[in-house]
Amino acid sequence: MSSDIWQFSQRAAALQSSAIREILKVTELPNVISFAGGLPSPNTFPIEKIKHAVDIIMDSDEAFSALQYGPTEGYTPLREWVKNQINQRENTHYTTDNVLIVTGSQQALDLIGKALIDNGTKVLVETPTYLGGLQTFTQYAPHYVSIASDEQGLDPDKLSDDDAKAANFLYTIPNFQNPTGRRLSAERRKKLAQKAIKNNLLMIEDDPYGELDYQGHRLPSLISFAPENTVYLGSFSKILAPGMRLGYVVGPESFIRKLVQLKQAADLHTPSYTQHIAYQVVKEGYLASHIPTIRELYKTRCEFMLTQLEKYMPKTVRWTKPEGGMFIWVELPEHIDTTVLLAEAIKHNVAFVPGETFFATNPKRNCLRLAFVTVPEERIEKGIQILADLIK
Repeated sequence: MSSDIWQFSQRAAALQSSAIREILKVTELPNVISFAGGLPSPNTFPIEKIKHAVDIIMDSDEAFSALQYGPTEGYTPLREWVKNQINQRENTHYTTDNVLIVTGSQQALDLIGKALIDNGTKVLVETPTYLGGLQTFTQYAPHYVSIASDEQGLDPDKLSDDDAKAANFLYTIPNFQNPTGRRLSAERRKKLAQKAIKNNLLMIEDDPYGELDYQGHRLPSLISFAPENTVYLGSFSKILAPGMRLGYVVGPESFIRKLVQLKQAADLHTPSYTQHIAYQVVKEGYLASHIPTIRELYKTRCEFMLTQLEKYMPKTVRWTKPEGGMFIWVELPEHIDTTVLLAEAIKHNVAFVPGETFFATNPKRNCLRLAFVTVPEERIEKGIQILADLIK
């Protein structure tokens, strides 16, 4: 069928493929050392636990509801579990009416974009920020204002009251941010929350990596400081398995109700089957023993990559030293364009993500993101050595 018999909408015509998704096509080749995809390590997937959960569900009356349509808000026991986890951890007082289960937290970003962005709406983002968030919000034609960040994360002192008052929301990833691996300091969390309350600013707190603190010491989330000004996004992708496509939104009840209406038009509800499985796995406290094993693996791989960067990279190269998460952010001398470097690196069977894709405005072209959790140590060393030689 010829493509000239239809006309795409302006929104669809303006869409571009995700740079990360395009790179992942290359990384499927077995000889490529990929630091590109932000994929959890398959070694952390609780396969036996999930198999056991499926057997329990399929051998009980629960099988009928697991295979049936369900409420848009999500499977009630799973929503209860999310609510209890948040309230215990953050000393909040949410009910299940404050919780929506979504098809991965990426869907939450899309629903939020639909709910809050009109053409030209001012949206605040940290610099740099998550590419998937930018890709989602950009569909709805916002006007981005980038807020400066440093080694402690987003700097609240760089957020003016005028911008805070004029913006529909601020999108931020406080914990081990994608792409930099930085964590927003406790002092800045308080200051940012105070500024949001003062200026009636909504904060979208995206937190897929919060449990991946290598020492297991979480900092309070923004919802603990400003629950009425915060919509919190969580995910099961990094602590169970991304293929289950399960995330959740916690926020003011009136906001959740609007997202429910938008979700009804999108996919009716998140798959009942995966919700039942996830609840069966987590309901009796399994994550308390499972998450520490993920942290230990990721900590080991992160420390190893940091050692190799120190060993091989020229002195003109700088990088972050994460205390958790899955990413290291590397800054090269300003004359090096990492998109050009990537093309050369792929010829040598090494892949990474160029940094310019993570900027909403004024992209920096001399940065790159390294993901380390899926790469064995001997391949980390070989890949970093190749990259360092190319940079030199």
